[in-house]
Amino acid sequence: MDLLHPQLAAFAAIIEEGSFEGAARRLAVTPSAISQRIKALEDRLGQVLVVRQVPCKPTSAGERLLLRLRPMQALEAEAMADFLPEEVRPSQSRPIGIAVNDDSLHTWVVTALAALHEQHGYFFDVRVDDQDHTLDHLREGAVLGAITSERKPLQGCNVFPLGRMRYHAIASPGFVRRHFPHGMDASSLAGAPMIVFNRKDELQARYVRRVTRAKVTPPIHYLPTSTGFVEAAGKGLGWCLAPDLLARPALDAGEVEIIDAGRMLYVPLYWQCASVRSSTLRQITQTLRHVAESALSPDVG
Repeated sequence: MDLLHPQLAAFAAIIEEGSFEGAARRLAVTPSAISQRIKALEDRLGQVLVVRQVPCKPTSAGERLLLRLRPMQALEAEAMADFLPEEVRPSQSRPIGIAVNDDSLHTWVVTALAALHEQHGYFFDVRVDDQDHTLDHLREGAVLGAITSERKPLQGCNVFPLGRMRYHAIASPGFVRRHFPHGMDASSLAGAPMIVFNRKDELQARYVRRVTRAKVTPPIHYLPTSTGFVEAAGKGLGWCLAPDLLARPALDAGEVEIIDAGRMLYVPLYWQCASVRSSTLRQITQTLRHVAESALSPDVG
């Protein structure tokens, strides 16, 4: 049973399933009925909402509608649990979409998600992106909340500080002796291979600018795995920035070392989520903030 208008339910199902046929299977209706509902919704709003492709994507108007619709879905689930608990089974719960940066996911966020699942039975649809880009997923209506480096709230959203993730430049002892015998400077950084998560990742470049105050273009390995960063550095592939939480075991084992202990980079993190009176969002926010408090450095600004 859905409390949302059938046209809105059809729209959400199309985007989540990626096709009209998938939406029809989920809602137990025919693809023709889904098409009719979307046509009626688009006519009513005077906007095309769905890009008819494989998979289906929302248009810019569809993204704006999704941004409003996601909180409505959370409130619908809460109402169903309150008034019709016998119809709500954990296996049928709609996953809650959140966007997370990879370093947080591999260090502290899974602990929070596990606690939320155990205490409240929530399921999650986690979207991974760079912390400078996770907010795009919230802006597009794909998720209910995002862990982001952006402090300024999106329209219709609340912002909660989580703390700061501390990064150090690390490399294997042999790599440090070979490339940084006299420390990090513009000359040594220009020739030392650097490991970068992907082309969105600006952390290493930001660190290099802070050290050199100059434009330096070192050779780059692109390696899209946070845990693989530390291993790759330990094997001499290059130097990289790694959060203390990930690097600590390898540092203790002597597989990597901090290249310059006096220089570190702090990345402030925030939780942005839809501004609605939802017990689901309140519980997620409380748990994320509680776990982050013990994992991250305090927010000083």
